[in-house]
Amino acid sequence: MAEAVLPHTHDVVIVGGGHNALVAAAYLARAGRSVVVLERLDHVGGAAVSERPWAGVDARLSRYSYLVSLLPRQIIDDLGLSIELLRRRYSSYTPVPGDPSRGILVDTGDAAATAASFLRATGDPDEAERFAAFYDRIAPLAQRLFPTVTEPLARREDVKRLVGDDDLWHDLFEQPLGYMLRDALETDIAIGIALTDGLIGTFSSADDESLRQNRCFLYHVIGGGTGDWDVPVGGMGRVTAELERAAREAGADLRTGTEVVRVSPDGEVGLAGSETLRGRVVLSGVGLGVLDELMDDGAPASIVRERPEGAQVKVNMLLTRLPRLRDESVAPEAAFAGTFHINETMTQLDAAYETASGGGIPHPLPAEIYCHSLTDPSILGPELQASGAQTLTLFGLQVPHRIVEGADPDAIRAELLRAAQASLDSVLAEPIADVIYTAADGTPCIEAKTTADLEHELGMIGGDIFHGSLSWPWAEDDEPLDTPAQRWGVATEHPAILLCGSSARRGGAVSGLGGHNAAMAALELLAAADA
Repeated sequence: MAEAVLPHTHDVVIVGGGHNALVAAAYLARAGRSVVVLERLDHVGGAAVSERPWAGVDARLSRYSYLVSLLPRQIIDDLGLSIELLRRRYSSYTPVPGDPSRGILVDTGDAAATAASFLRATGDPDEAERFAAFYDRIAPLAQRLFPTVTEPLARREDVKRLVGDDDLWHDLFEQPLGYMLRDALETDIAIGIALTDGLIGTFSSADDESLRQNRCFLYHVIGGGTGDWDVPVGGMGRVTAELERAAREAGADLRTGTEVVRVSPDGEVGLAGSETLRGRVVLSGVGLGVLDELMDDGAPASIVRERPEGAQVKVNMLLTRLPRLRDESVAPEAAFAGTFHINETMTQLDAAYETASGGGIPHPLPAEIYCHSLTDPSILGPELQASGAQTLTLFGLQVPHRIVEGADPDAIRAELLRAAQASLDSVLAEPIADVIYTAADGTPCIEAKTTADLEHELGMIGGDIFHGSLSWPWAEDDEPLDTPAQRWGVATEHPAILLCGSSARRGGAVSGLGGHNAAMAALELLAAADA
């Protein structure tokens, strides 16, 4: 006797409740489809959350992800989201390593002041002009490529024609990023400022032949059609709260504290306990590695995947005030308002890569910091605002998961925190410890989040914030695009299982793209099945 097949309980079952899952759920429910989201944690949002890390301290930090660039206005408008994103006037500040009494302040509102700071820091009267020309050259990429990320995948040759600049295409998409940067810029510090956009959460070097640094760089410079990274008012939790509201109001069933233990190719989803759901389509908001572990298909994995590996440490701080700089020509309120680069020349970044490749912690640790509360004071309570307190977020680069994997979590976290503090102190006029806010119970308001913490707390294998290597935002010329899932870049080996998180093509960062594109593919599949 044939085994009874469980009837469908939903049109779509979504595994994982990150921000992409909420985007997908909102689109699907608004289209009249029955959809349930299953989240292991007691809240939705994944890494896009705001939390109060220190008891009794009224500071709501974007604890994991922290800036927004790749979230399209189309998604905000389609779902009726009330999200305010503030543009930062100061793009970046970079002290000169070894002589932090000088630094480069990139002021988008004052080109003359920017040029003067380049001259003072580098001694090269033309480097500011070269720097501006480099970003002017790549600006059309944002204008032409970003609108395509909410469309079905175009083929490589079609995208190349869309870019319309064969030399730029060669320089950015066919050779390591370092070649392009050295051709465009002369000074180690200016090259480093640009190179950092290729290394956020990505373990690579300027001349890495894999081009993973190029792909990371591309996504960092095309967001919103401008490449700007904006501050979400109210913190990242505000973004999730609006997505949750949109999904619930559309009729989606959002279940927290619900662990998925099994997914079958026919859409059956087993939960911890005895409940089983079945979707006509299943969307996976978890990483591909996690999905592989959940799949119950009775056969060995048909594809051997590279294990994801994150490459960062994040340090969250609350300060009594902004620290003093050694560079007396720049106000701390300007230096910390944008991205503050620390020990991130190209030479330092590549040296850090070599050290970390051998399992060591780089010294000095390349890092970048920014102060959310300077742009958006609302994340602090009234008393903290009145006292002059500020938040500070440090993102350390070239810290691959291999350094922390298997190590004592507390010990390696403390070691990385010391490395981060030492790097930061090297460019300040006073130790950062002197301005760390202390909670009422005597706890210093500083914490470090390693890749191991992300793996443990959020289920991100290897602490990889992108759930694996980033992909180009197009399909190769010979790639099959026969199904909706293939066309939208969300396909797995199983026709009824689609990707809706950062593992999707064009996934990564707080963008909603994985969720949007999975929802579009699912709607096509369901419509075809109903026809």
